[in-house]
Amino acid sequence: MAELKYISGFGNECASEDPRCPGALPEGQNNPQVCPYNLYAEQLSGSAFTCPRSTNKRSWLYRILPSVSHKSFEFIDQGHITHNWDEVDPDPNQLRWKPFEIPKASQEKVDFVNGLHTLCGAGDIRSNNGLAVHIFLCNTSMGNRCFYNSDGDLLIVPQKGKLLIYTEFGKMLVQPNEICVIQRGMRFSIDVFEETRGYILEVYGVHFELPDLGPIGANGLANPRDFLIPVAWYEDRQVPGGYTVINKYQGKLFAARQDVSPFNVVAWHGNYTPYKYNLENFMVINSVAFDHADPSIFTVLTAKSVRPGVAIADFVIFPPRWGVADKTFRPPYYHRNCMSEFMGLIKGHYEAKQGGFLPGGGSLHSPMTPHGPDADCFEKASKAKLAPERIADGTMAFMFESSLNMAVTKWGLKTCNCLDENYYKCWEPLKSHFTPNSRNPAETN
Repeated sequence: MAELKYISGFGNECASEDPRCPGALPEGQNNPQVCPYNLYAEQLSGSAFTCPRSTNKRSWLYRILPSVSHKSFEFIDQGHITHNWDEVDPDPNQLRWKPFEIPKASQEKVDFVNGLHTLCGAGDIRSNNGLAVHIFLCNTSMGNRCFYNSDGDLLIVPQKGKLLIYTEFGKMLVQPNEICVIQRGMRFSIDVFEETRGYILEVYGVHFELPDLGPIGANGLANPRDFLIPVAWYEDRQVPGGYTVINKYQGKLFAARQDVSPFNVVAWHGNYTPYKYNLENFMVINSVAFDHADPSIFTVLTAKSVRPGVAIADFVIFPPRWGVADKTFRPPYYHRNCMSEFMGLIKGHYEAKQGGFLPGGGSLHSPMTPHGPDADCFEKASKAKLAPERIADGTMAFMFESSLNMAVTKWGLKTCNCLDENYYKCWEPLKSHFTPNSRNPAETN
């Protein structure tokens, strides 16, 4: 596969032409009476027309045929996709899943869409307020099928196997330890090369943006220049027997047939695009004196709510870094949170739980449900010599954190058969170290 090219920058106004058709972008206007190369002009709006310039999202696509050239959409089976948060009774327990099982290609061919499984979520699609966490488990490419989501943006986190993603804006190769965002309404198709697994954070009604840096300053965390946008690429391909366009609309799946590939955009310009990001490029901020800083300092992207400082969803990572805090319990502290915390593991071993929390699995700690380091982690960290140390080398854990109270689906609690029924036992060995007659325990460091 030839190395793919990208445009650098987050949220930029970009323009791109397939080099096979130089000058395909109209000069000085968006929709001329006749476009260069006799293309069709089509606008894709990701925000209301009257949004302020700072939040206005749209792109102009110049394509061989407009996307409206398809037959009627018809309802199809939605498999394990759901936005019904009342399937099962709520469960306030700490929940942990073993690695989700990928179907064997020798037994059943499953592509990205067929392999979508909703794990948990909250909110309402029709009112454009909420989120969902999905797991994708697949073993074959989508072929002459594409997908687009009318309900929200998809932040895709591959954990096993790379994804070659065809979009209307061009192609992206996304590997484990990278993420990509396919925004609302964008058509895409995914090729896979092995049995493949990953996580998806879907948000309704808002778009992901970079978190404000405040007193950190102008630089740090995920830098805008490290986000990559595909360059224009098209195929003028007739599809004998028809190409299938799959749409998720109000939580249901619908399919329509058309005679050509949807990836027929010769040129485009705008600021509403798919993009990818390599998590290794994250510039980590951490405590250099004492105490464990709050995990919000590891936020890569945020989808804000209408309340200042409160997110519909944050995407947070726990990357390799130095730990140097003095007189400090360095692992994550014990916590009860007003937020929902879903965690996944791309690779390695999470520092607060060396066993049980495995790559390809996950955990959910619901609002005000207590959580924190297991007993073994606490004992070791309480007695460790506090020298500078590397933390999480070879590891990448992440968190989808939300202000909404997420419900778990029937698939997540029952059907997947991956729920770890013994998760709570990792805290059972915790014991009291209370010394009522001595305020100052013996120094061990």
